[in-house]
Amino acid sequence: MAESTSTTQEIITDCTLCYHSCGCRVTVQDGKAIDIKGLASHPINHGELCPKGEAALPHIYSPARIKTPLKKVDGAFVPISWDQALDEISAKLNQLKADHGAQTLGVFSGSIGVENLEMAGLTQRFKAAFGSPNFFSVESVCYRMRIRTRQITFGKYPTEELDSKLYILWGHNPDASDFPLKMAMAENLKKGAKLVVIDPRRIPIADQADMYLKIRPGTDGAMAMAMIHVIINEGLVDREFIDKHTIGFEPLVEHVQPFTPEWAEEITWVPADKIRELARMFATTKGASIYQGTCTQDQTAGGTQNSRAFSVLQIITGNINVPGGWVISPRPFFGNVGLNVEGDPLGMDDYPLFIEVWGRKSPYGVITQVPESIPDKLKAFWVVGGNPLVSMADSNAFREAFRRLELLVVHDMFLTETAKEAHYVLPACSHLEKWGLAYTYNVCHCLPYLMLRKKCIEPLGESRSEWWVFTEMAKRLGIGEQFPWKSEQELVEFELGPSGLTFDGLLNDTPEGTYYNQKRYSIPPDGYFKTPSGKIEIYSEAMEQVGANPLPEYIEPARSPKSADPEFLKKYPLILGTGHRNYYYTHSQFRAVDALRGESPEPFAELGVDTGRQYGLEDGDTAKIETNRGQITMKVKLDERVSEGIVLVPHGWEGEQNANLLTDTDCREAILGYPDMKSLLCAISKA
Repeated sequence: MAESTSTTQEIITDCTLCYHSCGCRVTVQDGKAIDIKGLASHPINHGELCPKGEAALPHIYSPARIKTPLKKVDGAFVPISWDQALDEISAKLNQLKADHGAQTLGVFSGSIGVENLEMAGLTQRFKAAFGSPNFFSVESVCYRMRIRTRQITFGKYPTEELDSKLYILWGHNPDASDFPLKMAMAENLKKGAKLVVIDPRRIPIADQADMYLKIRPGTDGAMAMAMIHVIINEGLVDREFIDKHTIGFEPLVEHVQPFTPEWAEEITWVPADKIRELARMFATTKGASIYQGTCTQDQTAGGTQNSRAFSVLQIITGNINVPGGWVISPRPFFGNVGLNVEGDPLGMDDYPLFIEVWGRKSPYGVITQVPESIPDKLKAFWVVGGNPLVSMADSNAFREAFRRLELLVVHDMFLTETAKEAHYVLPACSHLEKWGLAYTYNVCHCLPYLMLRKKCIEPLGESRSEWWVFTEMAKRLGIGEQFPWKSEQELVEFELGPSGLTFDGLLNDTPEGTYYNQKRYSIPPDGYFKTPSGKIEIYSEAMEQVGANPLPEYIEPARSPKSADPEFLKKYPLILGTGHRNYYYTHSQFRAVDALRGESPEPFAELGVDTGRQYGLEDGDTAKIETNRGQITMKVKLDERVSEGIVLVPHGWEGEQNANLLTDTDCREAILGYPDMKSLLCAISKA
């Protein structure tokens, strides 16, 4: 009897379970991935993997994965063939296009293109080839505001480095959400780097900090303005940098005079002397960096102006393009998978800066406007690798709107809350089942590094990649010529074209990855800052043209103890912050993985000990948390590290524990349309 043979190989690839794209080694035996470890040579993770990365294989081989296309019939899903699914979906799309125009279709990508370039690019291409401008993603609630605001100021996007002399964690918690920064900080704090934590919750790393400042949620802009006031009035600015590279400093000097530390103390809860101390520390450290969290800019009432104020702090202290400061890192040049299309996505009328600056357009629409646009403007929606019913603000509004759609298609690995509302669910591939590019640049702290994401195993069941699905759909829609690539490998080769790198080179010569560019700190004399003036614009005419203050300012949250109507405040007396991260999950993902669920089996709403007891709650009680939009039930954790008067609710949990049942798409930041998810008001009681 012949002996059976077994084949084992180790494949170097990346982890795509969050935006960092850490390097890893996957062991494959007889076609099945059996082990995954960190890649020691990768500059992001240096051989380490976070718990999510370590649990990638149970996630991929989960029995809960969708293995075949599903169609909803009489309220229940039934398996169907790929041909039937694609034929029926394409027929419905063509009918809607004929009746209402191509713009009736909206698409949503769960990736912005950093961790999954192909997902975002192909989704953009699909909607444009169909003729619709309406592309939405997580950028409508996370990160695009930061990018756009810095683009308005610098003409480019500078970001913080991993290594700094002074880390200001402003609403940012690396322990839970930034694994590479956590590792870098551990090393640099040993070498003498300083650390400041600004947060309404004393996060664990604050115990190592030189300063911890407890701040009222939503008031970060007031503190930033007071710091600018101190730095200017005490003569701590880098005058040489300002004179050489900026415009608008003199108007700023007059503008900030009212914003004293004493003024800020009344608003923020932060003592005036601490604001002065931090301002001096920051201004006298060359190589200092503000590390923003979503709670300081993306998801607050004054987010755009907060981010502008942080930019100004970096600028006036000369902490731009210096080691440890904010640095403009070279981006990779890829073949453009997206397509241009006539028309503007939702948001252009009300939030034009989100869509376009100086003629430079982004493809993204403002997702807070989606619920109100269904069904008058949008009648069909296609979701790829995302779960907007849990991850976007105001789940109630989205669910009600999605039920009014004539067609909802979801392409995902699992039957998420969003997928459960769909007419068709299409089984998706994991990152180990398809080819792609894994790159880092400014989002990952100025590391211009790239590697090939290798296909390690064959797709499970009937799972299919974005390339396959959109290519097959395009054929049926009569736009097949817009998807010319005959394979995923050919698509990746196209993406690599302008970079000078090749698929074969990344596969065989540098399988562990390579730097596609070198980081540079010098600022050339002309043309470096791509603004109309060619300089950093402290005074922004782009902001002025849309009716916003051209200089940074503080904006009080619309629903806060200081601004709310007395009757509203009486009903909802506590400050609500939603969305803080969990080390074991990425947004709504991985909660079916036993190893991760064992570490964090359920969510807890966190509040101060005195606040909890004021409302009759003890540690571990189940509470009802309520806002004007809805309510959830969740166990509470009373913690002296949480500021009193605040309820902090984690995001990503489904059902009655979904934090976005509490948020409101009508409560938006005025300039870029982001939802306020960090400084609302709520009530709490024992369930």
